[in-house]
Amino acid sequence: MNDAVETAHRDGLLSSASLMVGEPDAEDAVARARRLPNLRVGLHVVLVEGTPVSRPDEIPDLVDARGRFPSDMVTAGFKFFFQPGVRRQLAQEVRAQFAAFAATGLKLDHANTHKHIHLHPTVAALILRIGREFGLKAMRLPVEPSGPVAAAESRQASGGMGDAALRLWTRQLRWNLKRAGMVANDQVFGLAWSGAMTEERVFALIPHLPDGVSEIYFHPASALTPRLAETMPSYRHAEELQALLSPRIGQALADAGIARTSFTDLVGEAA
Repeated sequence: MNDAVETAHRDGLLSSASLMVGEPDAEDAVARARRLPNLRVGLHVVLVEGTPVSRPDEIPDLVDARGRFPSDMVTAGFKFFFQPGVRRQLAQEVRAQFAAFAATGLKLDHANTHKHIHLHPTVAALILRIGREFGLKAMRLPVEPSGPVAAAESRQASGGMGDAALRLWTRQLRWNLKRAGMVANDQVFGLAWSGAMTEERVFALIPHLPDGVSEIYFHPASALTPRLAETMPSYRHAEELQALLSPRIGQALADAGIARTSFTDLVGEAA
C-alpha cells in the first residue's frame, strides 16, 4: 500500500494520504513521504481493528488478548460513551497517536479515523481537543450524498433508518467541526464503493459531483499480500491504483473544471 501511495502521487492524481502510525510499515511510509514534498499527509487515528501505539497494559479496556483493537465497533462505542475509565484510556491512545505522528516531523495535513469512528461524539471530541494541541486544523467529514452515487450507477437513490441515523451523526459532527474552527470537506465519496473505486466508477461519478469540496478516497495497493487478503478480501486494490493513475480521469476532472486540492491548501484559503 505504501508503494501504491507513492506511485499514485508521483505518477497520478493522489494529492494526500493518511498514516496509521501504529502499524508495522509506518516507518517505511514516513520515509516515502519525506521523498515526496508535495504529498500531504494526515493522521489516520485507529481505535478499532488495528494496532495501538500505547502499551496494551496501559489501555487494557481498549484491546483484546492479542493487544490489538477489536473489530466490534458497537461494543466499543458503548464503552467509549458510558465508561469514564475507558474514556481516559481512549484519550491516552489518541494523544499517543498524535505524538507519534508529530515525532515523524511531517506536517499534519488533516485527521480522520479508521472505520470513520470519529462519528462517535466521544471520539470526535477527544480528537478535536487533543488534535488542536498538535496543530490540527482540518478533519474529514464522512458524509456521502446518495444522489451522485446513484446517478453514476443509473439507479434510484435509496434510503432507510441506517441512512437517517448516519445523517444525524454527520450533522452533529459537521456542527462540532464548525464550532471548533476546523476546515472540513463538504462531502466524501468512497463509502458506498469502499474498496471498489474503479476507473469506470470514478469516471461516471465526476459529472455528478456536487459543488464544494469533495474528498474521494481509495485503498490502492501494488500487490495483494497475505495480510491484505486477510483483512480486505473483497477490495480491488489494483483497480483502485489504476483509477488514480488514469489519464482519462485526469482529463475528465480538467474538462469539468475540477481542481485537485488538499486540506493544507483549504486551511490557507480559510485563513
